[in-house]
Amino acid sequence: MAQKPRELTPWVSPLHNWGYQLRELRNSRGLSLRELSKRSRIDHAHLGRFERAERMADRTQAALLDDALEASGMLLRLWERIGDERDHVANPPVHVAKSAVDLALATADQAASDGEGISVPCRLRDGSVVWVALERRALLRAGVGLGAAAAIGVASPAAADSNGVPSLVRRARAASAYGSTPVEHLRRTRRLLIDGDNLLGPRHALKATRDYIDVIQELRREAKGADRRDLMELQTQYGEFLSWLHQDLGNPDAASYWLDRAMQWSYTVGDTDLTTYVMARKAQLAGDTADLVDVVDLAEAAQRMARPRSRLAAVARTYEAYGHALRGDADDSERAIDSVRNALDGIGSDPTPWGVWLNASYVEVHRAQGLEALGKHDQAADAFADAIRLMPDDYHRDRGVYMARQAVALAGARDPERAATVGMHALTVAADTGSGRITNELARLDTALIPWQREAPVSEFRAAFDSTLAHETETDA
Repeated sequence: MAQKPRELTPWVSPLHNWGYQLRELRNSRGLSLRELSKRSRIDHAHLGRFERAERMADRTQAALLDDALEASGMLLRLWERIGDERDHVANPPVHVAKSAVDLALATADQAASDGEGISVPCRLRDGSVVWVALERRALLRAGVGLGAAAAIGVASPAAADSNGVPSLVRRARAASAYGSTPVEHLRRTRRLLIDGDNLLGPRHALKATRDYIDVIQELRREAKGADRRDLMELQTQYGEFLSWLHQDLGNPDAASYWLDRAMQWSYTVGDTDLTTYVMARKAQLAGDTADLVDVVDLAEAAQRMARPRSRLAAVARTYEAYGHALRGDADDSERAIDSVRNALDGIGSDPTPWGVWLNASYVEVHRAQGLEALGKHDQAADAFADAIRLMPDDYHRDRGVYMARQAVALAGARDPERAATVGMHALTVAADTGSGRITNELARLDTALIPWQREAPVSEFRAAFDSTLAHETETDA
């Protein structure tokens, strides 16, 4: 029996993504490694290592493969991104405090693969906070402390499903014994995962969500007709949700990868609302990463796709408003937010299930984010406070995100005591949920509070935050 190809992890880095795209192109052309080797005149063993990101091709090899696979320059462009990443990301050795575990320094938007490791926030010797990729077993051996372990969501190995995807497939197929269907079973499971993410944070749902995408792909092999379409729709929904989990973990590269997959799958489904929603989510991600080039364009594209005066049009307009603020366009941002506020009453009867969370609190949050981006710290802090008061009680993690952003605004408004107090509340939620979005905001707050570091509330917050971080230490000569 042929050996099953190793699962690739394109979200880890540009090098891993290049290997993944190489395999995808090769498979789509129906070529084996040896057949591609003959076309490209590159040893097939090297090709296998390229695909697994165990070895980097040189530019000549990348060009030969692009030509052999008729990729129209795509492989070469992706290969150049690997070089850009290496030029711009320092990669010194880093250690966890009080341990001898080596870490590979990663940028904040990189993480280890779902199955192989995790990323943790780490304090460098210059005081800055970055994310580092660390193999999970090494982290457990390192003993980084209860505070750090809680903040990054390290779970007991016993909590994992030892039977993996085959067991989940059997459970889905057995749904008929309970008067249900595999599709209904998977829909209920997704709702449970979303509820768990709202309460416990993304790490608890990450692996299960990824596994269920494999489950759906397995079930699609034998499905026909409406069931096959329903499964493809579910695969799109799970892909979008997996993107969200990575986004909340502070890994925009992985989030972007899964949104791109969800976008591709949504076209197969033929559901315009679903495709529009994924496009709007791409605009949201661009806003989260302060992408001044794409955020407004993506939001406007989603609005063109949306039904006029629909909820999804309002969702995309909300992200457009924040994009204008990021670009310093205060008037355009205010006009966009006002238009969404005016639309809220009229979208209550919209039948689409997408964006049902769009309410006055959500709009106020984005107004607050825009005010903060524009440097209007006092107004932003007040707007965040209003939005938090309007939030449903079960949005535990999101409340922590907005409290952290409110604290940053308070620091900008030169109110360090309140900033530190609110920051402590947000830190509690970060420890409970492992949300990278909260941690990133608290890192901003930590820096903003340096001028008042001798004040007791500020000192208490900074010490508590520091205790949740791994630390870079001097390496041995």
